[in-house]
Amino acid sequence: MHVPKGSIYGFIGKNGAGKTTLIRLICGLQHCTAGGYRLYGTDNTDKAVFRSRRRIGAVIETPSIYSDMTAEDNLQEQYRTLGLPSFDDIPALLKLVGLEGTGRKKAKNFSLGMRQRLGIAVALAGSPDFLVLDEPVNGLDPQGIIEMRELILKLNREHQITVLISSHMLDELSRLATHYGFIDRGRMVKEMSARELDAACRKCTRFKVTDITALTRVAERMHMEYQILSDSCADIFSTVDITAFVLALAKENCRTVSVSQHDETLESYYVSLLGGEGNE
Repeated sequence: MHVPKGSIYGFIGKNGAGKTTLIRLICGLQHCTAGGYRLYGTDNTDKAVFRSRRRIGAVIETPSIYSDMTAEDNLQEQYRTLGLPSFDDIPALLKLVGLEGTGRKKAKNFSLGMRQRLGIAVALAGSPDFLVLDEPVNGLDPQGIIEMRELILKLNREHQITVLISSHMLDELSRLATHYGFIDRGRMVKEMSARELDAACRKCTRFKVTDITALTRVAERMHMEYQILSDSCADIFSTVDITAFVLALAKENCRTVSVSQHDETLESYYVSLLGGEGNE
């Protein structure tokens, strides 16, 4: 697994594939029983890896915040834990995550989106250059998802923070990620850039017809790659002369109900790569 500096890395896999386990390993919350990893060029068995981990901020599973404290008090507590000498930049950090106006309001009265953003603020204490987020938009409403997306993009583009995101919301992840890693049963299946994914996600022509068997006969005869979606619908991945194809269907007594263009999505690419059973 290779997370390029300056990237937003989308980490994708089924339930139980090992995403959270790997995140907990690199953050030092679990220990390897076999194998190893390197952080900033330092082996996990090297004592210097502890210094490397100080460059990482993380929100794993749920934000680590004190619910009976204000946002500012939560950050002050984290600053004390890290041994930071001054609280002077806390107001700027609260503004960065959109919590500058929360005053004496306690975290237990925050919305889920506000708690997530406070968790990120706590993770950003100490100015890490690598941020690890495990399901950062899980459970958020549409507005909360938009706010989280804008925050992640801002941290990456304006503050040059590399971000690793584990998420099952693949449509949202496709709006953010510059690189992807697909994991299955604890093994990296494929890594690629967003540009490589765009090239791999094929366009197709979707036909809805009255006789799907006739469509398969015509597609086979014309040496076309296709996928049957239902008893009336199929995708043709080859370049299609629509007029010739429709006329060929008509000779088979098959009527074309509709024709439309479709792009393969991150989700469909993921399903074709790893299979559909038990997908997140």
